[in-house]
Amino acid sequence: MTSDIDLFKDALGQLGDVKPLAQERRVALNKERKDAALGRRARREAATRETARELNPLSGEYVEPVDPWDPIEFKRDGVQNGVYRNLRLGKYAVDARLDLHRHTVEMARRAVVEFVRDCVEADVRCALITHGKGEGRKQPALLKSCVNHWLPQLREVLAFHSAQKQHGGLGATYVLLRKSERKRQENLEQHQRRK
Repeated sequence: MTSDIDLFKDALGQLGDVKPLAQERRVALNKERKDAALGRRARREAATRETARELNPLSGEYVEPVDPWDPIEFKRDGVQNGVYRNLRLGKYAVDARLDLHRHTVEMARRAVVEFVRDCVEADVRCALITHGKGEGRKQPALLKSCVNHWLPQLREVLAFHSAQKQHGGLGATYVLLRKSERKRQENLEQHQRRK
């Protein structure tokens, strides 16, 4: 009985001119390994930073300080002036509230991101964030300054303005949010039926 290996060797022997390929000897340089390891480490760190940024897109970079007695305001292009005026005057019903008193900056950052995302998911259009004025502190209006810096970074936020006196005045901010995708579809269907 001949095995497969024997048959293979016989077939090679009949060809006669079969020769093994010559292999060049190669030596891996340590420098290349170090560069590759550094490259991998740098890519890994960059990916980790991106993941952390996706989870919380708010930057922790320099925040322009705001005076405790200054109003804060922001309006994206495309927001109608009448809508913004009604927000500023507190004419929209506040459907959700977030109180940042006694929060550290990092706790407030996480809370703001989660709050805005939860509001959009729950179809909340107008929310109120209470941050306080921070009077008499070593860093006055720290959370107010952070909220002023963070909210424009969130694409879900269309506009914001310091609240009216009955809602907290300069220590609170009205936030106008985008419609959720579900609400957009409902509006589109409703307007198509009218035509």
